[in-house]
Amino acid sequence: MREYLLTLCITAAVTYLLTGPVRKFAIVAGAMPEIRARDVHREPTPRLGGIAMFFGLCAGLLVADHLTNLSEVFENSNEPRALLSGAALIWLIGVLDDKFEIDALIKLGGQMIAAGVMVMQGLTILWLPIPGVGSVSLTQWQGTLLTVALVVITINAVNFADGLDGLAAGMVCIAAAAFFMYGYRIWYGYGLESAAPATLFSALLMGMCLGFLPHNMHPARIFMGDSGSMLIGLVLAAGAISITGQVDPDAMNLFAGSEKEAVHQTVPVYIPLLLPLTIIAVPAADLVLAIVRRTWRGQSPFAADRGHLHHRLLEIGHSHSRAVLIMYFWSALIAFGALAYSVNSGAMWIVLGIMALSAVGLLLLLLPRFTPRAPRWAEHFVPPRYRRRKAVDLPADRGPAVAHDEAGEDLAHEGERDEERRTPVAVGVSGVNGATAVGARSRLLDERGAGTSR
Repeated sequence: MREYLLTLCITAAVTYLLTGPVRKFAIVAGAMPEIRARDVHREPTPRLGGIAMFFGLCAGLLVADHLTNLSEVFENSNEPRALLSGAALIWLIGVLDDKFEIDALIKLGGQMIAAGVMVMQGLTILWLPIPGVGSVSLTQWQGTLLTVALVVITINAVNFADGLDGLAAGMVCIAAAAFFMYGYRIWYGYGLESAAPATLFSALLMGMCLGFLPHNMHPARIFMGDSGSMLIGLVLAAGAISITGQVDPDAMNLFAGSEKEAVHQTVPVYIPLLLPLTIIAVPAADLVLAIVRRTWRGQSPFAADRGHLHHRLLEIGHSHSRAVLIMYFWSALIAFGALAYSVNSGAMWIVLGIMALSAVGLLLLLLPRFTPRAPRWAEHFVPPRYRRRKAVDLPADRGPAVAHDEAGEDLAHEGERDEERRTPVAVGVSGVNGATAVGARSRLLDERGAGTSR
């Protein structure tokens, strides 16, 4: 465990430290597209955050290769090299798209080629554990097609979720944490070395996301772009492929006892079929709904619009930060709910707990105007938006003073109104959303409401 944690910390540190210089490079390179109608942010913000994430991945793999126990993963398996090859290719395509905005079909072809590169080096699904049937061996073509499909679906699901500051990185980090716990349990609990690569991939993925999140939380100073979203989508898919198609269920010695006991005992075997789907359940649902919506309108499935789930959360009144936290909540509930069920499928408290948390999530969705306030003693430990404030006397030329009490609606919406009054600033202007090498962020206010989305 210590070596996994060390790898995670090194990956996060390298990603965090490189994101600042990468941001300056993106500004110089002109990777700052103009504000589009569907954009949520109000000011031009540099992309190419995936560059820092990729070098963080490389640093994590390099460190893991020199650790005592994790070095055996590189000796006994070619999967880390396969991951690095596919990641390098998809990252390069993403960098080109962030700069030049290449065609969607070209990106789709690149995703398939990156998946094919990993398959050629051994990272593929060899068999599937089917409930009631057992392990079903796949032919080479079946395994290749299934692997490519899973990679492409996961990449695009994560890419579609990258619509709000910190959303994609946070959701994937939650998913990677759940998958790490599952992979570590299979590797350490059952002694299966074939689960070690997937566990390593999950640790690396958590490090990449955690290192990038401080720069990407609202208001974001840099976006990961397609170079980052496609990269973390591929790493997430690689972990799912490794533990699903490489771990032999028969080696877990679970098929014993009565038929009822065997069904309960083999739940950990079947969970890999479901866990990758539950991990990307929210972005995958968004992906399916977007394809159906756009096809129904006669548009291309790759045409961007404002109909994503996070857009709808903003439309019903949730603030930017609250919409992101709600998406985090549902991702964690689905991923860790499946993880808990894999540990003990017969416990009724797990089902009841998931139902209770689902009710809490629905309640949060129905309270878009509620803004929590910290108690007096904790005000120094929370962001200013959650602190109670005294009445403020405005200058005479700005109209009558407004008293904001603890339960006042004006105070509850202060953050939302400030966000709506920000005026878009042209590319190249000093202070653009932290988008220059020096200078503070723009604080110009305007009375016009902004109804755009990323």
